[in-house]
Amino acid sequence: MKSQSLAAIRKAHDVVIIGGGSAGYAAARTARDAGADVAIVDQGPLGGLCILRGCMPTKAILRSAEVAALFRRAKEFGLSPVSAHADLSAIVDRKDRLVREFAEYRIQQLRDPRLTLYQSQAVFRSPHKIAVGDTILSAGSFIIATGSRPSEFPIPGLAQAGYFTSDTILDLRTQPGSLIVLGGGAVALEIGQFFARLGTKVTILQRGSTLLSEMDEDVGRALEAALIDEGIEVVTGTQLLRVTRNTTGKTVWVVTDGRERSYVGQEILQALGRQPNIEGLRLDLADVTVDGGRIVVDGAMRTSQPHIYAVGDVNDLMPIVHLAIQQGEVAAYNATHADRPAKRIDHRLDAEVVFTDPQVAVLGLNEVRAQAGKISYLTASYPFADHGKALCLGATQGFAKLLAAPQTGEILGAQIVGPEAGELIHELIAVMYYRGTAADLLRMPHYHPTLAEIVTYPAESIVERLGT
Repeated sequence: MKSQSLAAIRKAHDVVIIGGGSAGYAAARTARDAGADVAIVDQGPLGGLCILRGCMPTKAILRSAEVAALFRRAKEFGLSPVSAHADLSAIVDRKDRLVREFAEYRIQQLRDPRLTLYQSQAVFRSPHKIAVGDTILSAGSFIIATGSRPSEFPIPGLAQAGYFTSDTILDLRTQPGSLIVLGGGAVALEIGQFFARLGTKVTILQRGSTLLSEMDEDVGRALEAALIDEGIEVVTGTQLLRVTRNTTGKTVWVVTDGRERSYVGQEILQALGRQPNIEGLRLDLADVTVDGGRIVVDGAMRTSQPHIYAVGDVNDLMPIVHLAIQQGEVAAYNATHADRPAKRIDHRLDAEVVFTDPQVAVLGLNEVRAQAGKISYLTASYPFADHGKALCLGATQGFAKLLAAPQTGEILGAQIVGPEAGELIHELIAVMYYRGTAADLLRMPHYHPTLAEIVTYPAESIVERLGT
């Protein structure tokens, strides 16, 4: 009886996916459609980071702030002034309702009868077995898609003073009078601007010399100017020293411009990035290589164990949802088609959008990487301040910039800071997908007046300089 009991809790699948978020579900769907016996292991809550704590809840609350900002500009458009009083609790209620709807749909997908769902933590016991509660699962392939969590930084006094992360601040229902944001990346800027537009005094402390420091400098500078125009205090080039707390609030001490300064706020948002969520997986027992807290993978999404893959935030290559989905699909294809050449990720079309106002959208090669890689390029930009539709909209901050090959004019990359940049970048993704050129952009008809027309102006400048 004892041996039968042990055998009863051992199960085998073709592919076991650890994590049911965007990357994990994409992998499960792809492997399922290839005819594999697929299991998903997710300890919950079900839904994944994008739906529960990332893309969808943040974009829901940002919309409220966008409307409030437009109300305040009513007089500029010839309308009677409108008073918009922010009710943070009501904004959170709307966000929660939308998140529930999104999560319910994802949960239905995970409970597809063609998949086996285990709602428990996964722990590797060996390279070929994991423990899921009282069950031992074996599989031909494993795909790790456990996502990420807010990074932890040992800033003296921060834990004692108390702080929010990008996860926890989404549930805040009492609007703070002032907020200090630690970090100058996408999450820090989106949430910082959100609270500023509701009326909170916001100070952003950034370690790098510009905001969005991994992008070209002109991108960060343009966004910084826009945020300052809204009354946000932006301090770059800071070194965080310590945090203290007293009856007047929380004080962040930094070194900037060679001297020590302090900034006081009612609350602190620690938005210094996220880190792969791998604690408890026991990757050491699976002999999976981890470097700097992230799972090391190749272009086929394989780890150091060829039958184990890692996709999405957990490999920290490019923590963006549509790329995580692509990684999940590639990993699942490779896991189920061992007899065919492996598919690999093509990073030529990597894109990122920051949903501030103005929005930021970047695609492909930028000047920093081109110069580091000694890649020749032509570049040209054009400001929204001189663009007809942008002037009509009263949305004149930012620019559109293209990078192109100097002999052929093939578009190599683009950066847009401005209205609807996240939508505008998709025309350029399509052009780059087909290896289109600046001349192609000029030949393609663009309706007038539209925001999309702006890409034709830097394209024209590049065409005039081709081969020179």
